[in-house]
Amino acid sequence: MNNVIGLIVASIYILVIFLTSKLFKKKGKEVTRKYIHIMLSNIWFISLAFFDNFIIAAILPMLFVIINSLSYKYNLIKIMEREDKKEGIGTVYYAISLTILSLVTFYINKPILALPGILIMGYGDGLAAVVGQSIKSKSFNIFGSTKSIAGSTTMFIVSLIISVLIFAFIGVDYLIAKSILIAFIATILEAISVKGLDNITVPIIITAIVGYII
Repeated sequence: MNNVIGLIVASIYILVIFLTSKLFKKKGKEVTRKYIHIMLSNIWFISLAFFDNFIIAAILPMLFVIINSLSYKYNLIKIMEREDKKEGIGTVYYAISLTILSLVTFYINKPILALPGILIMGYGDGLAAVVGQSIKSKSFNIFGSTKSIAGSTTMFIVSLIISVLIFAFIGVDYLIAKSILIAFIATILEAISVKGLDNITVPIIITAIVGYII
C-alpha cells in the first residue's frame, strides 16, 4: 500500500513542480529549467519515505525516460527544452540516472546511498548554472564545454554542504574529509561532463563512491 501511496505522492509532487515553475517565467527559460532540475531531485525523499520495491521505485523515472525523450525530439514540454539541441539530452540522462539508481539501490535495500549524488546533481549543478550566469567571473573550457569559476565554486560549496549534512545524519566517520572528497570529485565531474552528461556521471559515480567510503 505504501508503494501505491508513494507513486501518487510523487506524481502530485511532479505536477506541483511544473505548475509552480510558471512563477519563474519572467526570469527566463533557463532559470525555469533549473528550478525544475533542482526541485525534481527532492523526489528521492519521497522514494525513501514510501518505496520498498525496486521495480515500483523505478516506474516513474522509467516513464520519464520515455516522456523526456519524446519531448526532446518533438519539443512537447517546451519549458524543459533548450533552444539549442546541440546542448545534449540532459533531461533524458536525468531520468536515466534516477531509473538506474532506483533499480540498484532499492534492490540492495540501501537507497540512502544515492541521496548525496542525486541532491548534488539537483542542487549543485542547478545552482552552479544559475550563479555562473549571474556572476561575472573567469571561465575555462574543458572538452568543448565552457564553465565559470563562480559556477564551479558554487558546485563545490553546495556539494560540500549536502555531503556534510547527509553524512552527519547517517553517522559517517571522518565526515569532513569524506565530504570534501565527494565535493571535489562532484565538481570535477560536473566540469568535464559535456552535453548534459553530468546528469549521469555525477549521481551514479558519487553514489558508487559513497557506497565505498561509508
